[in-house]
Amino acid sequence: MAPVLSKTTPVADPVRTFRDKVYTSRTLILPNGATLPVAKGRATAVDDQQFQYLNSHPDFERLTE
Repeated sequence: MAPVLSKTTPVADPVRTFRDKVYTSRTLILPNGATLPVAKGRATAVDDQQFQYLNSHPDFERLTE
C-alpha cells in the first residue's frame, strides 16, 4: 500500500545544481564551516545556505535542466 501524503507533510527542498566554471573537482568551505564537494564540475545545493553561497559565487552558474 502506498503512503498517503497529507497537507502537513513537508516537501523536501529541491536539489539545485551548479556548474563550476573553474575547477572540475574541489571542496568548498562554507562560512559556517560546512564543506560542499565539487565533482565532475558540478556542485549541488541541498539547502538554502548552500544555494545562497553558490548562487552568489562568481565561479558558479546555476544549471536549469
